[in-house]
Amino acid sequence: MVEKNGDLSWVGTSAANELIGAYVKLGQPNLNTRIERRARLANPGFCTDSDMFTSEEMDHDPFYRDFMRPRGYGWVSGTCVRPPSGETLIVAIERNYTRGPFEMDMIHRLDVFGPHLSRAALLSARLGLERARAMADALAVIGLPAAVLRGRGRLYAANLLLERMIPDIFQDSHARLKLSNSAADALYATAVENLTAVDLNENITRSIPIPANNGTPAMIVHLLPVRRAAQDVFSRGSGLLVVTPVDRGVVPNAEVLSGLFDLTPAEARIARGIASGETINTIAQTRMISRETVRNQLKGILAKTGLSRQSDLAALLNGIAVPRSLQS
Repeated sequence: MVEKNGDLSWVGTSAANELIGAYVKLGQPNLNTRIERRARLANPGFCTDSDMFTSEEMDHDPFYRDFMRPRGYGWVSGTCVRPPSGETLIVAIERNYTRGPFEMDMIHRLDVFGPHLSRAALLSARLGLERARAMADALAVIGLPAAVLRGRGRLYAANLLLERMIPDIFQDSHARLKLSNSAADALYATAVENLTAVDLNENITRSIPIPANNGTPAMIVHLLPVRRAAQDVFSRGSGLLVVTPVDRGVVPNAEVLSGLFDLTPAEARIARGIASGETINTIAQTRMISRETVRNQLKGILAKTGLSRQSDLAALLNGIAVPRSLQS
């Protein structure tokens, strides 16, 4: 599925997933000239390489010459389906280069599936939006503002609680949903970018603190990646955004801190010590580790929470109210 802005999502066989994953990692979305050539054709059915290129063009095209053929591929039969929502569904069947191009008999057999693919695209696109709305609304029942993001962080569906936070806390821009606080948005942007990465980086901070401002309480924005199963390619949800409030309360335990800010167990214990008023020296002594180790872990904690000072960390953590049930 190709979004209107070029974002790509896909499902396929294990071989196809490996091939597309390698293509995405190149970071050259315009390398595949098939899409542009296919768009020029009036034929609504399946087509082959020879419908789009001459033999000489394929021999000199970087996509065929440098990417497909070195990987053992180079022949395709494919079609495009364009639902009213504006995306383009591409169905492509890749063939090993040594087998030669697709035969016309095979193309005619594939064309039988064209109308069914069009109907499936239309119905699935509508179903995906309804599922995204249901996901966000379910979290509103327990009082949590939430939204489903699509592609590279654009707002897809949101519950009423989160909609009320626009534009004071969030800004719904064309490129992506943004945080009004610029420092928090820098962390958030990195987390959003990682949502669509082929290899999800588990070290990226996905819990972003937002300080209190002009009577608005402090809060934490959590990003959860959505990994689609094959039947969910049309849902287009890349991430779930959930906002939890920060109110004056008890200092959370290490397990809760680890969950809130993606801290390692060691970092969570250091953070709790800082929140409890301990110094670097006392933390090192009580835990029988070096002061340098504590400092290094503290640097990691500050990076993950988007803070720059130890005192800011203590103030933030002392403001997190955690339900008693989570403390037990």
